[in-house]
Amino acid sequence: MRVPLSWLREYVDLPAGETGRDVAAKLVDAGLEVETVEQLGGGLKGPLVVGRVLTIEELEGFRKPIRFCTVDVGQANGTGEPQEIVCGARNFAVGDKVVVVLPGAVLPGDFAIASRKTYGKTSHGMICSGEELGMGDDGTHGIIVLPPEHEVGTDAIELLQLVDEVLDIDITPDRGYCMSMRGVAREAATAYGLPLRDPALLDVPAPNSYGYAVQIADPQGCDRFTARTVTGLDPEARSPIWLTRRLQKAGMRPISLAVDITNYVMLELGQPLHAYDRSRLAGAIGVRRAEQGEKFTTLDGVKRTLDAEDLVIIDDNGPIGIAGVMGGANTEIADSVTDPETGQVTGTTDVVIEAAHFDSVSISRTARRLKLSSEASKRFERGVDPHAAAAAAQRTVDLLVLLAGGAAEAGVTELAAPGAPRTVAMSADHPDRVAGMDYGRETVVRRLQEIGCDVYGQDELVVTVPSWRPDLAEPNDLAEEVIRLEGYGNLPSTLPQVPSGRGLTARQQLHRRVGRALAGAGYVEALSYPFLGEQVFDQLQLPAHDAARQVVKLVNPISDEEPALRTTLLPGLLGALRRNDSRGSHDLALFETGSVFRAGGEPGVAVRLPVDRRPTDEEIATLNAALPAQPRYAAVVLAGAREQAGWWGKGRPADWADAVEAARSLAVEAGAELVVRQGQYGPWHPGRCAELIVTLDGVETVIGHAGELHPRVVKALGLPARTSAMELDLDRLAAAGGEALQAPRISTFPVATQDVALIVDASVPASDVEAALRKGAGELLESLRLFDVFTGEQVGEGKKSLAYALRFRAADRTLTAEESTAARDAAVALAGERTGAVLRGA
Repeated sequence: MRVPLSWLREYVDLPAGETGRDVAAKLVDAGLEVETVEQLGGGLKGPLVVGRVLTIEELEGFRKPIRFCTVDVGQANGTGEPQEIVCGARNFAVGDKVVVVLPGAVLPGDFAIASRKTYGKTSHGMICSGEELGMGDDGTHGIIVLPPEHEVGTDAIELLQLVDEVLDIDITPDRGYCMSMRGVAREAATAYGLPLRDPALLDVPAPNSYGYAVQIADPQGCDRFTARTVTGLDPEARSPIWLTRRLQKAGMRPISLAVDITNYVMLELGQPLHAYDRSRLAGAIGVRRAEQGEKFTTLDGVKRTLDAEDLVIIDDNGPIGIAGVMGGANTEIADSVTDPETGQVTGTTDVVIEAAHFDSVSISRTARRLKLSSEASKRFERGVDPHAAAAAAQRTVDLLVLLAGGAAEAGVTELAAPGAPRTVAMSADHPDRVAGMDYGRETVVRRLQEIGCDVYGQDELVVTVPSWRPDLAEPNDLAEEVIRLEGYGNLPSTLPQVPSGRGLTARQQLHRRVGRALAGAGYVEALSYPFLGEQVFDQLQLPAHDAARQVVKLVNPISDEEPALRTTLLPGLLGALRRNDSRGSHDLALFETGSVFRAGGEPGVAVRLPVDRRPTDEEIATLNAALPAQPRYAAVVLAGAREQAGWWGKGRPADWADAVEAARSLAVEAGAELVVRQGQYGPWHPGRCAELIVTLDGVETVIGHAGELHPRVVKALGLPARTSAMELDLDRLAAAGGEALQAPRISTFPVATQDVALIVDASVPASDVEAALRKGAGELLESLRLFDVFTGEQVGEGKKSLAYALRFRAADRTLTAEESTAARDAAVALAGERTGAVLRGA
């Protein structure tokens, strides 16, 4: 919401010396988010005056039309003589009043004006457009043509209100009333302790039976509808400068007088309005739900397909508007048209004004589904004051009569569903208990009255909530109002008392160790949003029955393209890898640890926990039961070079083995024994995929996969070639580990090394051979490492040679050659028994 300071001063008598930044600071203290304070006209220096075009000479021989003009600027140039100016615009004629900037002036952007020779003529100044003066787009992209009543030589800086300050306020969803000058003025008046001149306090005639006919078929969707009629409008009437300038400062483009007035009143009071050309209406206006698949063309010329949940405004011919979102092209206010033969001007002369109140949820769903966010829908979504409809309609009628020469018909239509004011019961000391400080009953009552509440009672208060505050629904909402108006900065700062002897939990310690281990291995942590779109499962080639496809969907997602909570970390990580690769960083190693969300059975209903006391164990258990399972996962992705080339060597690219090694390093941190076997799963290459297995409760359990991604997945996601990845369930890995990591015992006795080369069938996994060697070698085996894999004629077709380095050591003595050889032979024997391995060369 853009709030011009000059406009705000109409409703609150702010101190004369207060700048925009001063007002912004006050509003921030009151809880509003003022993002910027824009200085309009900063650096602007005159003379900038009203001129009248005397002559226009078309200059020939140039690639674009150029005109040499003489302009009467009165005595502003010091001589009274016509000012000679070269101009390329063509939307003005002889006799028009224009805005002229004279030599010596400075325009926004530090653009100094001087006499200069151009196109064979000397131009003494410039005829200005709105964009050159920093006024914004007026829809013409041409020279400003002023109404004829303005006198030549008048100061245009003051006339066009070029110097001002505009506060840009980010309105949070619970502060919908501040999407209006009335709402912001109320906050400013409260912040300064000044009275408010409420623009909605108007004399509004009572509804009668001879107003324009309105029928509401869905009172839940539309609980209030006001209709007023104005006739005899002058189709040639244009919006005055003060009106167009206020719209421009607020970020809206002037269109036509009737539309500008409805937009102006919406900005002023927060009530969206719509004006219909009465001659295009057929019969009574109605409100109903759309028929499924019904077609309708909106004001922007787009033909839209409606849903049965959409609210529509209709007449006897069908829809004429999407309620609370956008009107229809079939009843649009017509532009004035001049007949070239007779000179007669035709256009809309009679209008019907609609000021209604619609259900916020319905409007939000319609705007989101149609991807049609309008100024009206933004306000209805956040909550509009239903009692402001009649005042907004009256304000619109008054402005149409004043500025367009119309006449207000006596008929007033106002349909309203019955309803009582909302009340909230609250103990007088409730804000004290929430804030942790003593405000006292008088302060609580005073602050609630300042925001428009009626308060009754002593120790137990009954608070009647104002109609413009739909967000105030329970005692905690009222407590928040008292606290913010008293000042968040006045809340006492107290550090929580941490019980001695308690630090990080074992789970937290593991997560930190995992992060340090991966960072030490050269990975960079990347945090991604926990949302995804279900189409990514097809890109990852997950089976139709895969558990990862069972997602938890958000009721109100940030993005319609990613409405579900993630069940895997890979989409976010791979997206980060793709973005970095596209921006020139090709050697990448990223990791992330975070929760994934697994859907259970029937979704539960979460309870609302209290804030004035600690929730009970039963309440916490009920809340947890309604939540999806949220195991913590760890994942890495790699692409490009794993080791850079240099004087030390050629370097090497990242491959599947690096992803597997990342899983092994996590197992070491968790103190778990990880078994790596060949596997096949979704996004991974079937020949370069490893299953990551741990033993839980005596049962081998697959907790993840690692390896090189499938080429089709790489292509579908736009990833670098040969991208590798690893993902595992960190919670299950921790469950398979020991309770605490044990530091290794260092022996002072020497190590005995034995190398063996075993020939096995090519189909035998190296992990099976390694497991047999470890089992056969017994307790003397300190470590075992595969250092060579060989295939060829020397070992036979369908065979492979696996070479291992075995390190033996005893904790209490130096091993003899016989002991280490015996341990090696035992390991080879068991490997032969289990896998058919034979010593190479035997």
